[in-house]
Amino acid sequence: MTASSPPALSDNARLVLESRYLQRDDQGRLIETPAQLFRRVADNVAGAERAYGRDAAAFADQAYALMTRLEFLPNSPTLMNAGLGIQQLAACFVLPVEDSLPSIFDALKYTALIHQSGGGTGFAFSRLRPANDIVHSTHGVASGPISFMEVFDAATDAIKQGGTRRGANMAILSVDHPDIEAFVRAKADRQSLTNFNLSVAVTDAFMEAVEADGEIQLVNPRSGAAAGVRKARALFALIVEQAWEHGDPGLVFLDRINAANPTPQLGPIESTNPCGEQPLLPYESCTLGSLNVAKFVRDGDLDWERLGGAVETAVRFLDNVIDQNHYPAPQIERATKSTRKIGLGVMGFADLLCHLRVAYDSDEGLAWAARLMGFIQERAQGASQELGAERGVFPAWEGSIFGPEGPRYRNATRTTIAPTGTISIIADCSSGIEPVFAFALVRRHYLDREHRDRLVELPEMHEGLRAVAAAEGWWSDDLLRHLQQHGSLRAWGGAPEWARRVYVAAHEISAEWHVRMQAVFQDHIDNAVAKTINLPADASPADAADAYRLAWRENCKGITIYRHTARDKQVLSLAAPEADWR
Repeated sequence: MTASSPPALSDNARLVLESRYLQRDDQGRLIETPAQLFRRVADNVAGAERAYGRDAAAFADQAYALMTRLEFLPNSPTLMNAGLGIQQLAACFVLPVEDSLPSIFDALKYTALIHQSGGGTGFAFSRLRPANDIVHSTHGVASGPISFMEVFDAATDAIKQGGTRRGANMAILSVDHPDIEAFVRAKADRQSLTNFNLSVAVTDAFMEAVEADGEIQLVNPRSGAAAGVRKARALFALIVEQAWEHGDPGLVFLDRINAANPTPQLGPIESTNPCGEQPLLPYESCTLGSLNVAKFVRDGDLDWERLGGAVETAVRFLDNVIDQNHYPAPQIERATKSTRKIGLGVMGFADLLCHLRVAYDSDEGLAWAARLMGFIQERAQGASQELGAERGVFPAWEGSIFGPEGPRYRNATRTTIAPTGTISIIADCSSGIEPVFAFALVRRHYLDREHRDRLVELPEMHEGLRAVAAAEGWWSDDLLRHLQQHGSLRAWGGAPEWARRVYVAAHEISAEWHVRMQAVFQDHIDNAVAKTINLPADASPADAADAYRLAWRENCKGITIYRHTARDKQVLSLAAPEADWR
């Protein structure tokens, strides 16, 4: 495909683009094609090149070629907003929530602006005084963090009616907060806080107390006074039980995150974005982009030279986004430009392994992960250093972990593994570093422009599997029905042994292998990894507990588990036999 060729899109990709991304006139009629969208984005982002004396048109052509070949896509707000009046291009934000009404409602105001433009927000509510604590100014009692989370949740419900996509939030509470049990149970009724992901910020000391059957001290954040003692294992068991029941809360290992904080002089990191892959300081934002690594397969290997060139273009693209972005608040612009964090990651990793005929849950799969991400990390670091020499280091570099003698990076962080939920549909590839959920499945997304709360079903067949099976002569209608029922080839005797080993669905992979894969990627990532540890429907709470412990031991920065069918509505599910295959 040449740079001027239109993108080769699946039917589902076109539906998603038409529903969310392509421009419409005042009557709601489409006035933009996918190729025009990519050209709009490329030209706008490349405009930053002019400030540095570079050829903006030449770089725009490079970026356009990567996007039209579906080899690289930036995060959704960049696709939606670049070149338009709104011009808010970042996906990830963290807003501070201090223990005062002005701070809380300032955060709510900025949340509204961010959600309206397609971004997601993370908050640490750990500084808020607990429920029933004293409020000296009114001689009353505090309502506590959860009551304010409910306010944010209700605001998100209202904003999503007029926004470009549904708002998403992350709420984090420290494990030693007096309201921690209420926080852990906050979504137990399956109706509350539906616009929030929840994570408990746990320390190494807490996890060590779990291992040793010790205790932890609760602390009132208002006064710093002791507020009770809890058995660590009992609290850990409650967290596990709730996560096993409905997927929340996850864990965030803040000690690990802050050990890797590139700018500790600016303060500690207390929260992440909604999916946990982007730890950020208060008011920071970050722009993400992902390489579809399956597109770089060549003759049973990767075209490493072409992949390296794509990494360098993507890093420059994401740095340009920081300059081209219109920020929702001056505090956000200052914090973001102080560190210039970007997050380049991957999607299509599971598809890559399938092309290579390598099992996801294997030592060879882990080795490929290390080789791939190690290469991308090295090239991203080199590209950021080149930008540092050309454009200058990020302003907070001098007091960072790199200054004054270390690498002169343009960007305080360079790499992230995002979930790529929607852009992987556009690219027609597996999401992030996740295994294939099922090789015949139905996606459910909010794509109905007239009824924003209505889920649209998108049947999807793994075309790589179908193509291989057809070419080798073992595709059949019976196999299709088997995939619709089971999602994988594991129990299909008509497929060769190698295929039954490689084409394995996410819930058939043990939690240990999920965590180990996350840990390998984390070893080669500046920020963090969005990864769901998929558990089968019959998994036990003990399986979830083992996954949480392993993630901590393997130096992950956080963990999220999900037991299949734990929620009434899932984004992904096995297909029905009558599905209209696209």
